[in-house]
Amino acid sequence: MKAASVTKNLQSATTVRSEPSPRRLRSVRLALGVRYLLFTGVSVGAVGIAGRYLAWPLLTSTIGPTAYVFAAHPRSEAARFQNALFGHAVAIACGLGALIVFGLVRHPSVGETGSPSLSQAAAAAAAVGMTVFLLETVGSHHAPSAATALLITTGLAKPGAPLIGLVLGLAIVIAIGPLIGRIPFPRGASQVERSSDRQAPDRTGTLVS
Repeated sequence: MKAASVTKNLQSATTVRSEPSPRRLRSVRLALGVRYLLFTGVSVGAVGIAGRYLAWPLLTSTIGPTAYVFAAHPRSEAARFQNALFGHAVAIACGLGALIVFGLVRHPSVGETGSPSLSQAAAAAAAVGMTVFLLETVGSHHAPSAATALLITTGLAKPGAPLIGLVLGLAIVIAIGPLIGRIPFPRGASQVERSSDRQAPDRTGTLVS
């Protein structure tokens, strides 16, 4: 028992010594913030410039969270190329399916009406729910795909030019994202991640200690 106590004390001392100082944490967080600013800016900017010269609405609200995942969490499950590609493809299929089932293919968007109809609300709930269900079933998580399903069912990315623009914009971000994620993180980034994760709940809702 005494030996176990000594071992535990040594481990605690080692953990304390390995903890970065608050000043160091702030410095690394600033470097990470600059990284995220530049990388998400590059991704979103590329989509915007392409849309400008193609005269097509490529910038949609699903571009932002997708670019963020690739820039800030490149090692995560959600940032895998196949997960992003499959996640948005499933969301598009679920969104279009919901439009057909609820008879909303030619319905005005919420941008035109000012608020969703009951059918649009039901379609949105069904599309997002089915997207999450399918991605969980196959183990291919990509949270931003839920935004894609919403854009389609609310008519903001209705079939036609808006939907084509959404797909093209996503294609650009998904192509650039994995390349950006390969750029090395600043030194000490892993310590910041451990510090942030200490109070983060895992997928079961349990706090990580």
